[in-house]
This record gives sequence, structure tokens and C-alpha cells, in this order.
Amino acid sequence: MRVVFSRRVRTASGGQRVALTSKLRLRNPDGYVATVPVTAKSGRIRIIGPRGLRSNVVGPIHIHKRTTPRAVHGSGTAFDGSGMWIWYVSKSSDGTTAGIAAQAQQYGVNTVFVKSSDGTSWWDQFSPTLVSALKAAGLHVCAWQFVYGKSPDVEASLGARAAQTGADCLVIDAEGQYEGLYAQAQTYIQDLRAQVGPDFPVGLASFPYVDYHPSLPYSVFLGPDGAQYNVPQVYWKAIGTSVDTALAHTYSWNSVYGRQIFPLGQLYDNPSTSDVQRFRALSTGYGAPGVSWWSWQSASSAGWSAIAPPEPAPVVPPPVSYPVLKSGSKGDVVLWAQEHLESAGQAVTTTGTYDAATVSAVSNFQTANGLPVTGQVDAATWPALLRYQPAAVSWTSKSSARASIARVRRNGPRSAFLRAKRYEIPRTPPGP
Repeated sequence: MRVVFSRRVRTASGGQRVALTSKLRLRNPDGYVATVPVTAKSGRIRIIGPRGLRSNVVGPIHIHKRTTPRAVHGSGTAFDGSGMWIWYVSKSSDGTTAGIAAQAQQYGVNTVFVKSSDGTSWWDQFSPTLVSALKAAGLHVCAWQFVYGKSPDVEASLGARAAQTGADCLVIDAEGQYEGLYAQAQTYIQDLRAQVGPDFPVGLASFPYVDYHPSLPYSVFLGPDGAQYNVPQVYWKAIGTSVDTALAHTYSWNSVYGRQIFPLGQLYDNPSTSDVQRFRALSTGYGAPGVSWWSWQSASSAGWSAIAPPEPAPVVPPPVSYPVLKSGSKGDVVLWAQEHLESAGQAVTTTGTYDAATVSAVSNFQTANGLPVTGQVDAATWPALLRYQPAAVSWTSKSSARASIARVRRNGPRSAFLRAKRYEIPRTPPGP
């Protein structure tokens, strides 16, 4: 049997119907399968059987150009592959390195993220003995620390201590406590890099919806000399939405910071196996070379099975849409755009508020780069703007006249005093 894709083509005499055919093959359990001809168009089809028997016309069917997932480029670090987060070692498997290693190997986990400190308190569970034993079992071991901004210099020293203990990478878990604390974030990053060097792999695990947190200093944590990797907490079930919506929103607002994204998914609260598999497949489609999961102690047996090999086929996501910034927009993303405008030679003040001066600067930038002049940072403007490095801003010196770092008051740009629009991930005890 053959499937006929009939289409009209223009000719000198006006047009005629052309029959494009494809063989119909039986493929259990899918039923009958046909390959769509390259030049076929949306419309109606019919089946032609033996001896010229014809079916009724069926349709219309809609034909779309086939797309492929984004290319996956590994980072060459412990962030690649499958990772699992450990809050308490004592509550993970049987609390032994042998038990953790065995379970990780069984379910294809190649990196474990183990909590190493909370604020100014070191956690003894992140010990040289633990790290060396897990590495000997073939695992990568990364440290993660929950930070508050009360003593950023101490927090940076504890991050460095984790690196010195043998961590393959460090993840900064900065959440609501760091909102509005630009000087503290800059102190932390500067002190950390002074101790671990410019190339040590550092990631930021924070809220996934950047637009909900206009005062969180993403531009410092993910800016020059900051974390090279972005590990947003895309807990779709806790957010109350679908995997597709959560990842699309996350990629739209996080992509402007230019850091490789390694989505952190949820296994707590018993998400469905289909959702976990969808998260894996869609993250790969977005080009993520690795995903990780919160958390070891809260994952059910079904959750563990859902992350086990084999890897599901990548799912092609919709194109990433850049956020549109315009007059009246506020927040760290606006600040980020202003830093790039300043670097591009435009007269703009880094306030985090999209004022008349910013509209003028954007319009001038668009004119200079042959872009449609809208006065908005839109899909056409972002790629041209991001070719520039952000201008350096010293928040530690700017904040001194306004607030003391030791008192943990909000400081930095005007947008640092904005409150969160919503906490998409319900507030829980410290931990991703």
C-alpha cells in the first residue's frame, strides 16, 4: 500500500496536482508507518492499495519541518552527566560511602553534591575521608553551601575549604536571604576567587524564575569572575506547573547571563515517572550536558528508577525567547542590560530601572548596530548587546554610604530594594 500526499504546483498554465507517494509499512506495535516526502505540504492524504483500490480522503494533516535538539557541548567538569544532591550523608543509603557508591552506580549517577557548610558553620560530613572514598569508587564529588550574606568573607572561606578538601566543584546555594545584598555577593565572589583561583568550577543554584526576584544579584553571582555554571532549581511540581512550562520560563530568563545551564530537577514529593523522564529528555533538547536531582534522601524507589539509564531520546524544545525589557521594567536583568550598554559606549546609569535614559541608550545602540529602533531590549537586540562584556561595577564601595555590609541591609542598585514578586518554590528549611 502507498500513501498519496497530493499537492498543487504552479505551472505556466496555472497549476496542477502532483501525487507524492510513500510506502506504507507495518511496524508493530505502532501500526502502519509512512515516511513523509520532503516536498509534501499540509493537506489531505489517501491510501492506495492493491489493484488500485483507493481509500477516502483523510485530513487535513499538518506537516512541520523536522527540527533537531540543540547540540550538547559538555563542560568537561563534574557538572556533566547525572548528579544527585545529598543534604545529610547519614540519611543517604545506609550512611556509608560503600552504600552511596553502590546506589549511585546502580542508577547511573556520576556526581554527588554533598552539603559542606551552612552560613558560617562547616559541616563535618564533608570530610577528606568521605571525598577520597567516593572518588575511589569512581564518583565525582562536589560541595554545596547554603549562604546568607551575613558574613560573606567567612562563607567564601568555607567554600574554599571545600575545594581544599578535594571537591571537584562548588555550588553556591543563594536564595531569598541574599536578595538585595549586592555588596555582600561581590565580597563573597571576590574572596572566593582569591582563594580557589579563576578556573575552579563554581555553580550557582538559585531560584529558576529570575523575573520573580528582581533584587537577587544574579549579575554578580553569574557575572565576570563569578560562577561559570548555572544550576537553577527547576522544581516544576513545587512551582505548580508542567515540566515544559518550568523549563521554558527558566531558559528564557537565565540565558541572558551567558552561563551554561545544568537544570536541577526534583525527586521529592513523588513526581510522576513520566515527568522525570520528560525533564531529562527536554533538558537534553535544550542542550544541557547534565542534570541533577534534589535529593538523595527524599527520592522514592520510583524516582530512582526514573533517572536510571538508558537516557531517553532528546525532546526538541521551542526556541528560547529572550525577555523583552522596556520603559518601566525593573530588576537585575535590567541592570545586566545596562552594564552591557555601558560597555558598548552608551550613556546609561546602572540602576536596574528602565528609565528614559535607558530607552535613549538602547535606541542609540540599535541605530549603531543596524537594528530596528524600538527603544526596547528585545529578541533582536539581546544577541548584539551580549557580544559586549558587562561593565565592571564596584558595589562594595557604592554601598558604603548607604548601608553597612555587617548590618545586612539591602544595598547596590535602585532595584536592590524591590521585593520578590513571588516565591515560586515554597520556602523550606535551608537547602535547594
